[in-house]
Amino acid sequence: MKKNKQKKVAAGLLVVSLVATIPWTTGFAEGQKWTNVNAYEEQDGSKFNSENYDFVKFSQIGTILSTIAKQSNRVKVEVRGKSADGNPLYVVTIADPTTQGKFGKIQSLRKQMFKNPGKAQDWIAANPDFKVPIMVNGSIHGTEFVGSDAVLQLIERFATQNDQETKNILANNILIFNVVQNPDGRVNATRFNGEGIDLNRDFITQSQPETQETVALIKEWNPMVFLDTHGYVKNYAPNRQGLIEPCTPPHNPNYEYDLYNKWAYKQAEAMEANIMKDNPNFKGNLYKSMEGVYIPQRNDTAGWDDYPPIFTPMYAMYHGAYGHTLEAPTNDWDGVRWQYDAIMGALKFATENKQAMITDQIEMFKRGITFDHPFHQDGFFPKAYLLPVDEKDPTVTDKAVNHLLNNDIEVVQASKDFTADGKTYPKGTYIVQMDQAKAGLANTMLWDGEDITNDTPAMYDISAWSLPELWGFEAVPTQMPVDVTSTKVNQVTEQGSLSGKGPFLLPNSSVKAVNLVNTLLKQGVAVKRDTEGNFYTEAAANKISAAVKAAGLKVESRDKIPADAVDLSSLKVAILKDGGMGKQQSHSGTKLALKRLGFDVTEVTPVQAAEQGLKGFDVFVYSGTESLISTNLSAANKEFGFENAGQLESFKANITAFVNNGGKYVAVGAGASKATKTLGLTDDIINTGGSNSNGIVKVNYEGSGLTAGYAADDLGFVYRPVWYTGTDNDKVAATLASSNDFFLAGHWAGNTAAKGQAVIVKEQAKDVTLIGLEAGFRDHTDYLFRLLSNAIFEK
Repeated sequence: MKKNKQKKVAAGLLVVSLVATIPWTTGFAEGQKWTNVNAYEEQDGSKFNSENYDFVKFSQIGTILSTIAKQSNRVKVEVRGKSADGNPLYVVTIADPTTQGKFGKIQSLRKQMFKNPGKAQDWIAANPDFKVPIMVNGSIHGTEFVGSDAVLQLIERFATQNDQETKNILANNILIFNVVQNPDGRVNATRFNGEGIDLNRDFITQSQPETQETVALIKEWNPMVFLDTHGYVKNYAPNRQGLIEPCTPPHNPNYEYDLYNKWAYKQAEAMEANIMKDNPNFKGNLYKSMEGVYIPQRNDTAGWDDYPPIFTPMYAMYHGAYGHTLEAPTNDWDGVRWQYDAIMGALKFATENKQAMITDQIEMFKRGITFDHPFHQDGFFPKAYLLPVDEKDPTVTDKAVNHLLNNDIEVVQASKDFTADGKTYPKGTYIVQMDQAKAGLANTMLWDGEDITNDTPAMYDISAWSLPELWGFEAVPTQMPVDVTSTKVNQVTEQGSLSGKGPFLLPNSSVKAVNLVNTLLKQGVAVKRDTEGNFYTEAAANKISAAVKAAGLKVESRDKIPADAVDLSSLKVAILKDGGMGKQQSHSGTKLALKRLGFDVTEVTPVQAAEQGLKGFDVFVYSGTESLISTNLSAANKEFGFENAGQLESFKANITAFVNNGGKYVAVGAGASKATKTLGLTDDIINTGGSNSNGIVKVNYEGSGLTAGYAADDLGFVYRPVWYTGTDNDKVAATLASSNDFFLAGHWAGNTAAKGQAVIVKEQAKDVTLIGLEAGFRDHTDYLFRLLSNAIFEK
């Protein structure tokens, strides 16, 4: 679906179609300037969309914004970083001219909400001319083009128009537009970014530069309203086209949901009313009989929840925003109009109600500061979380603390030893006191989560994400006040150290530790691994000192290397590439996990593996959908899989030959396990749970070899759970716990069949390992990453 040259020569016509929708200034007819992308590589649309239209290409947007800025003294255009593929992240801030240049002062006044919320409320009551920030996020999913097109129209309007409605909105608000939140997706016509990550699932992990930019923007402004533009939802209810939140239950219990819902529901209805007011101007037949918009909380009972903080507006709610997902009905100019009307409805409602809305936003912060949560059970929020530091490997805790700080969560560090709940904690322990403005965000990141299986029939996405449990650091909640001399933490910097003359022990303790091992191997340093999974080197201290310090570990000498330790080599890893089946890249999380572990990773498509084999690789990782080896694919999926049945046979023969010749095969997750069975590499019975079942589970790991560094009573994470039976020909390295409470948090109906069953197995006759846990899930499950390195290093 590449553009042809004739269409590119006439690219100026693309803007004309946009001009016809909403009045624009004549400046947009200027010659086009391509910005940071090869315009000939931009896609016209996605096969996953039922319709496509001549949307504004990303390569035009820089020129459009520049032209608008030259015509207006209300506009500030910035590039706030780059995407995974290096495309610019445009942010446009619009305010009336009297406000320009005063953004820092306004942001500073807003931060008083976190220090003196009562005074902030009094100030607002006495100063009705204050301005509130409203943030609009454009097209976080690249194939949902209408959002950014509507944003461009709104930018033009508020930059140049002088009608009374425009002036009234600007007199009361500062508008922040994240113009294209996913440039890579818009260029490539993919839902995901250049690393294959769905950015609207990344807001608890924040692994991607686009997400980090948006988090920084939210933290900078603490917007009163946050609108996230999406598509496409139609006919969820009869004659109700498009979707506007708020959501169905379950609601995340860490919100002050009463304050949010008080205004968000009315704002949703105001957006609906503004769309319906403009209904005669829609052109498509779908809109002719439209009677309203689908508002999940009003029109349904379950299935569209706001439970996980992984979605952009749900995340923004923890910063006090009235967050909404806006799902347009169609991928055309009517869809653009729908988004435009919805946003205008939200802006008008916020303007009319800003004093009461901002007062309640501040009330959310006040509840945190005063530790007064009237709609929560006593004890739900602990008084504090204690984060002890592993002296030998502080890297995991360091990452966690910096993550909390980056999310506006206050952290202090104990200046001396102290006791809490009868246990002594050493000097240097980090403390998150929960009497702070954004206590809800702190708690949703640090709590263990809950089993909500019986609360709702189904969930839209993940239902558990605990950072301590899935990143692998300790966060101890206490219901007692923690009164100890402490210092405020602003940033944690890692500095490893090396002591002794060797040989040196490199513990199998974290992502950074394994990355250090791979770094040394690539530098030609000899490294050995024992059966407990720990690493050793006899290299001179000056040869490894720099790498150790950069890793952040404290590495010490040992008297000798264990006799069972075997030599390692730098291995080349191939991972089967999912180009985008079902609008996602199912292998991308595991790919990023392997890279963070320091492995040399190459993506290989199914066709490449079928036609070229795996020569030159030591390890082959399959982590993704079983459809990658299917020959019965939809038109949209076909380009990512096999072109014919013969290629499947070639693929099967090449993988079998690879394994027979000493290659290592690792399957991760349910889809890969099913594919392994199809390929004839296992005779196990592959059992799976529901496609959206997920959560944190108790796991009994053997504790050596494949599961070195993990314990007999430990944790794992499942998504579309898979377990193995008929494993007589396998070595079973890990099983789900056999207790009835093995499922700790998340949503998994009918999980009893999996209790006590195998989740990590290795074929005894060949080097084939099946990992049923989601060891690399969305670059989030850091604690489980070492299951991948164990499988790769295990002889």
